[in-house]
Amino acid sequence: MTKDSKSNLSEKQGVSQPETTSKSAAQKIKLNRRKQVSTDTFIEKILEGDITFLSKAITLIESTNSKHQEKANTILNACMPHADKSIRIGITGVPGVGKSTFIEAFGKYLTSLGKKVAVLAVDPSSSINKGSILGDKTRMEQLVTDKNAFIRPSPSGTSLGGVAQKTKESILLCEAAGFDTIIVETVGVGQSETAVHAMVDFFLLLKLSGAGDELQGIKRGIIEMADAIVINKADGDNVKNAKIAKVEFNRALHLYPPKENGWQPKVMIASALNNSGIEDIYTMISEYISTTKKSGAFENRRNDQNKHWLYTTINDQLKKRFYENPKINELLQKEIINLEKGKTTPFNAANNLLNNTD
Repeated sequence: MTKDSKSNLSEKQGVSQPETTSKSAAQKIKLNRRKQVSTDTFIEKILEGDITFLSKAITLIESTNSKHQEKANTILNACMPHADKSIRIGITGVPGVGKSTFIEAFGKYLTSLGKKVAVLAVDPSSSINKGSILGDKTRMEQLVTDKNAFIRPSPSGTSLGGVAQKTKESILLCEAAGFDTIIVETVGVGQSETAVHAMVDFFLLLKLSGAGDELQGIKRGIIEMADAIVINKADGDNVKNAKIAKVEFNRALHLYPPKENGWQPKVMIASALNNSGIEDIYTMISEYISTTKKSGAFENRRNDQNKHWLYTTINDQLKKRFYENPKINELLQKEIINLEKGKTTPFNAANNLLNNTD
């Protein structure tokens, strides 16, 4: 390479980055900007129904950073008096049952009535890299552009059955922001149905027909928790199968003892694709809410939700404190080594750790 070519290359080099815009300085600027958004501003904006601040607050709630958690708790406590005024609907079903399509059709119908709808869609997370698909916003293309709708996909993390650990807190923030209908969608696997049932007023189970799903539903005992069963995808050649499935589920419902609130679970058919049956489902849910409010069962269920939240929070905090204890961490490594060498059993190791939590 010639001297001239070196000179040309030298002239084409970019101007060296000033120290004021270095990576560390840029990070400081970002931190300062975050600090400028006070907790009071968050609270004020959320109560005004500002979606941007609502999203940011939910992000704070989901964060494991202690400072974020402290700020989130302050925001949550301030929003609590303005919450608890919505109808909470849980929707579950096996993958492929059409949950996203159904929720979009149902949500669009609700917004057409002047309702404000928040969808908390719990997305599956990888147990290996903790990543999540977060695809609900792409699956609900119409609802996501609706000014009266808010869709929040949340990674499920390691919480029970794919239900996001902070879903309950997110519900309260959405209520404080003015959303009168909260829909919680689960991934429909494991024990997610049980967890969602404990945090909603009405629990809707979506099922398919013609694929042996009727018997599967009966075997799993999910019917005991369902306030209604909707046979989805009742369109085209599948209408006949859907009607047969409806009869089978109605028979199954009569095998179970009546619910404490006096409500007899309904079985309905719908096609979210064709928007058929959606209005009837809303009418049925409205009837349920009216009936349970008159009998006092609605308030009892809300109290049960709060108790479940209390116990869940205690369990989460105990687990967190246990693993964050330096003494426990040191002892845990020793017990793992002993376990690998065959010097102890998992049960003895666990008891030893638990007895040294003081």
